[in-house]
Amino acid sequence: MKPLKPSAREKKRYLLVRGKDLNKNIERAILDFIGVLGMSKCGLSWIKSGKDFAVICVNREMLDSVRAGLCVWHEKISVEKVSGTLKGLGR
Repeated sequence: MKPLKPSAREKKRYLLVRGKDLNKNIERAILDFIGVLGMSKCGLSWIKSGKDFAVICVNREMLDSVRAGLCVWHEKISVEKVSGTLKGLGR
């Protein structure tokens, strides 16, 4: 199978998120704000999660919608940093 061209690949952004009980709150916040279709468009994937932080990966076009969904959630979830690479996020 041939690899995809760079122009056909999905562009991703990595978010460093802080808060409590992030494993279920992030998915619920995005689902409540942008719905099922928006959730599928954002392409949410988990990179790393800890006690009070998580690194998630979302589609570049849906970044503003994901950030807005996390802001209006009733529990405090803050986006600390957004980067195009994991190396840039770690600095």
